[in-house]
Amino acid sequence: MTYDTVITNSHIILPQGMLDKNIIIDEGKIIGYTNDIPSCDHKINGTGLISVPGPIDTHVHYGVYSPIDQSAKTESHAAAIGGITTMMRMLRLKNSFKILLPDQLEAASKNHYIDYSIHASIFTPQQISEMPYCIEKGITSFKIYMNLGGDVGHVYMDMSPYSNTLSETTVNVDDKLVEEIVKTAALLKCPVLVHAEDYESCACGIKTAKEKKRDGLSAWSESRSPEFEVKAIKKVSKLGRDYGCTIYFVHIGSQKALDQIKIERKFGTKIFVETCPHYLTLSYENQQGYLAKVMPPIRTMQDNTAVWNALSNNFIDTIGTDHVANQIKLKLGGTDVWEALAGFPGIGTAIPILLSEGVNKNRISLEQFVRFTSTNAAQIFGMYPKKGTLAKDADADITMIDLKKENKVSSELFGGFSDYIVYDGMSLKGWPVKTIVRGHLVSEDFQVVGKLGHGKLIERSIE
Repeated sequence: MTYDTVITNSHIILPQGMLDKNIIIDEGKIIGYTNDIPSCDHKINGTGLISVPGPIDTHVHYGVYSPIDQSAKTESHAAAIGGITTMMRMLRLKNSFKILLPDQLEAASKNHYIDYSIHASIFTPQQISEMPYCIEKGITSFKIYMNLGGDVGHVYMDMSPYSNTLSETTVNVDDKLVEEIVKTAALLKCPVLVHAEDYESCACGIKTAKEKKRDGLSAWSESRSPEFEVKAIKKVSKLGRDYGCTIYFVHIGSQKALDQIKIERKFGTKIFVETCPHYLTLSYENQQGYLAKVMPPIRTMQDNTAVWNALSNNFIDTIGTDHVANQIKLKLGGTDVWEALAGFPGIGTAIPILLSEGVNKNRISLEQFVRFTSTNAAQIFGMYPKKGTLAKDADADITMIDLKKENKVSSELFGGFSDYIVYDGMSLKGWPVKTIVRGHLVSEDFQVVGKLGHGKLIERSIE
């Protein structure tokens, strides 16, 4: 028999450790491992490389500052070069899912190089009533923005496909809405992703900082204190316990937030925790200007250490980038930190940062790296065992990494929509060099070689 592809001589990372065998791929699936080289149409030389289950970026914003028909191309391009095989979009729609979702799905379906999935953000009672409709369309996780409401309710929604008009609005995600979302998600057996910042406290903190004429990333952090994260974590965790809902905290980056989550887990809330590369590497103490403005803010170097410790101790479950595909003219459109846009690109740098600063500095093992970037996400979001593993019959999503490769970061490297990157000029050791999605080589040596439209919306199961 002739197989489609055989990957030879790479080190394969499995839950039980490293395996030195060849990987057989056929019809997009992993067939098995062998010491031989069976007859095949394509042979991929893995000498000196490590094969890991395709990384899943749990947290990506695209379709906001350029429409999804364009941003799916640019951001899946950046993702493929960065070794990501599945990207999970944070969908934000202003009105009814029944009216707006079909066009978004149709435009996305033709324009991804890699596979993708969607979390639906909920802003209104009507959208709560349409959560079952989302499930019918393959969306089985929902997001709550506890940071949006009152005086800080401004948000950019996703653009309409094939349009270049920004979609601005204000929302009010109050306590009643949060409770209804959690209650409904629990009944549907779906996890809720939570941006945990108390919006009333944030509004007050920002007002005070502006009155004091404070500026810079330190002022931004001070105005959105970790205490405001703690307040929101307490509130939604209790709802999770009351209704039996799984809570997934996105972008956790402070010691105080981690400490409160530890308490809530002891109380019995089922909680998963995501962090982002910028909470491991950036702080307002080592960043100049406004490029690294994000919500929640980057904190102190001490908080960076706390997040690394939580990661190495397996307290954190996943890595998401909170990638925002925006451009510098919009990002820095104002005169101070208050007018700068929050969020920045990061989908291309997540894997090299974890390899360089994590694996190569012995903060995490390769087995942990696989759990944080792939296996845990696949299990939490209903994609396992199709994704998140290199076991027999799984999708042949494989990223091949070179732990010795050194390269400097630049925005041009990834070919995304953004014309800047917060890590510009940073030298990282450990890079993905081949990205394979369902058996097809999509990226090789920083060049996308795959076919546009190869990426598919992933089917997800509900527990």
